Amino acid sequence: MTRTTLLALSLPISLLASATPAGAWGPTGHRIAAEIADHNIDGRTRAQIVAILGHEGLAEAATWPDEQRSNPLPFWQETASPLHYVTLPRGAAPGALEHPPEGDSVTALERFTAVLRDPAASREDKALALRFVVHLVEDLHMPLHVGFPGDRGGNDVQVMWFDTPTNLHWVWDEGMILRQQLSYSEYAARLERRITPAEVIEWWDADPESWMAESAELRGDIYPETSAELGLGTRESPVMLGYRYNWQWTPTVERRLEQAGIRVAAYLDWVFAPQPGA
Repeated sequence: MTRTTLLALSLPISLLASATPAGAWGPTGHRIAAEIADHNIDGRTRAQIVAILGHEGLAEAATWPDEQRSNPLPFWQETASPLHYVTLPRGAAPGALEHPPEGDSVTALERFTAVLRDPAASREDKALALRFVVHLVEDLHMPLHVGFPGDRGGNDVQVMWFDTPTNLHWVWDEGMILRQQLSYSEYAARLERRITPAEVIEWWDADPESWMAESAELRGDIYPETSAELGLGTRESPVMLGYRYNWQWTPTVERRLEQAGIRVAAYLDWVFAPQPGA
């Protein structure tokens, strides 16, 4: 039995009814952040990544956990879904959060980090862990993946995105990013040109609680003003979103992608740094 199998068995398979099937950012957003990270990791970290993933770059690795959702193995069908998000009630501090028994992004990040730091872990298990670590750091920068209880991270908020019926979560995952009509490498290059050295220094933070606090601070404002208390549109009366919403929030989406890229680099440099006593 491989460590991958052991990891899958060690994670509880019971899911909450509120588990959301959505993955943060969508493939383009994940690749943008990973491409930025790839340009900011140090040489030792790069060598560790190549030793684990070979020719597979961070941009490819970042989308892998979402691409496996149709994998019939029990780990993917019964265990992995709640690992993509964390539920944070209003006013709750990230450090005081009680994590559910099935796990969430924070507990998954801790577990996969431990695998990467385990000298006895197989390359196969470290590859799974590394792909998840990149993905989860990025997930925690998407405000709706540090979601309120009750609306599945905006998946239950029905909207009309220009002429397309969808939900608020998808607008943040993909809608505003795709409207730019750029490839992930073009978009990453555009955003990287904007990141100043001072911002890299300011954002160089490997603490998930800090990222979660930032996402939590944003999430209340991004719900449409025309909806009910939590912005809940119904299927019969979805909230209308278009040019104004896109203009208002695309800069925030881009800033979170920039920060996610820098934090992936910071986190991986921290993970692969020599451990005391090693």
